[in-house]
Amino acid sequence: MTILCSILLLGAFSCSSVKKQMAASAEPSVEIDSETREVLERINAVSAYEVPDLDLREDADYAKTAHQFEPFRHVEPYREHFLVQMEYTGPGRAIPEPENIETVKLGFIGPIMSTVSVATGGKSHEEPLGIKMLQGARLAVEQANAKGGYLKRNIPFELVVTNDNGLWGASGNEIVNMAYKDKVWAILGTIDGANSHIAIRVALKAEVVMMNSGDTDPTFIETNIPWVVRCISDDRQQGYLLVDYLYRKLKYTRVAIMRSSNRYGRFGVREVRDGSRRLGCPVVLEMAYDLGLEDFSLQLERIREADVEAVVHWGDASEGARILKQIRAMGMEQPYFACDRCLSDEFVEIAGDSAEGVICTYPWNPTRRSSRLEEFRKAFRQRFGEEAETFASHAYDGMNMVIWAIQVAGLNRAKIRDVLAHRTRSWEGVTGDIVLSAALDDVGDVYLAKREDGRWNFYSREDLKIPSGPIRAEGQATQPLATAQYR
Repeated sequence: MTILCSILLLGAFSCSSVKKQMAASAEPSVEIDSETREVLERINAVSAYEVPDLDLREDADYAKTAHQFEPFRHVEPYREHFLVQMEYTGPGRAIPEPENIETVKLGFIGPIMSTVSVATGGKSHEEPLGIKMLQGARLAVEQANAKGGYLKRNIPFELVVTNDNGLWGASGNEIVNMAYKDKVWAILGTIDGANSHIAIRVALKAEVVMMNSGDTDPTFIETNIPWVVRCISDDRQQGYLLVDYLYRKLKYTRVAIMRSSNRYGRFGVREVRDGSRRLGCPVVLEMAYDLGLEDFSLQLERIREADVEAVVHWGDASEGARILKQIRAMGMEQPYFACDRCLSDEFVEIAGDSAEGVICTYPWNPTRRSSRLEEFRKAFRQRFGEEAETFASHAYDGMNMVIWAIQVAGLNRAKIRDVLAHRTRSWEGVTGDIVLSAALDDVGDVYLAKREDGRWNFYSREDLKIPSGPIRAEGQATQPLATAQYR
């Protein structure tokens, strides 16, 4: 409760100082590309009873899935899903902008207070991630206010903060309150896969944009909800790269999986497991553990007996580090691979010297040279006295995308959704170029990070020289590796 009170008081202080910041800001402006202008013109050219003729994005492959990872790839499917953009055909575009408002409210929902829930696997464990996400979102709002707030009316943005407490249905209640009581224009959140699924279904009924910056569950975007956008690459994208690296680059044939027993672990490894099988190297053993477990000897003995060449972990940083230490203490020397949550200071602190050589998947490259990224890090450090990590960075990008859409479209939820959904150019964020698919999912580049000489080094598919074309099986006349194309 103390954490939430402090956060809300911080938000109140921020709002009270907004007018002074706005008065001192330079002449404001917002960038509108020619394609977005055309979208707005088409929307405004029709009546309330007509659907504007907006071009729908169409992808050749879902989530940039390479041929060898496609299920039943030897059979021509009757229909392929998620390749054509969902269309919004409702009347929301005709709702006029309200007159008597003092702030433009933006919703935030994330795990910022500790709770106990079956949905999250017992005691909640994502508060450090949620607080970082809130900080990133808050910084984006404060910077927008310093530049003039909502420029059309010269009024500030206001962040409405709610806690995702992990109880089934509670996240839906929070979306209802924000959409109808607080009257927010868009919402950013959350992290837990189960609660995100509940939240976006309520957002569908309320017709309010839901920008997700922290849930990497591949199924999140597979709900055919036209009000949902995600600005972080998911576990499907990261899993494809890891599987290619394990089997095509390192030539392993026997891999084991160690994962958390919650939704994050179950759904996170799904593409690793399926991809392994489709490449002809099915996972030898998959072991699950309860959150908060200290002794993993039962699972690790099974893995040792299976005589595997590598271990893949999917779960939180603390458990991942303890598992690694116990693996090394047992004399097991197999290479250790992990999900993006293990790329953290907590993992390195707990794992110690054992962290050297660990390889993690990651949705972006935080070591690339970018003035935009450096400016963000400096501002984050000055504002919160600590470093920005991945959840803060993606939330910052996601909130800036929402703010841009409001500046361009005005205070109309449907039009806010339209300019985001029909944006044809990548978003130049601090996390890199955010490229949206037809399903409005981020399909930008993903990376593998290796702990080398006490630091994380990041490698793209091109850096690792891993082609994404199909593998030629023995005796099969398909495209050889040498001529396969990079994506």
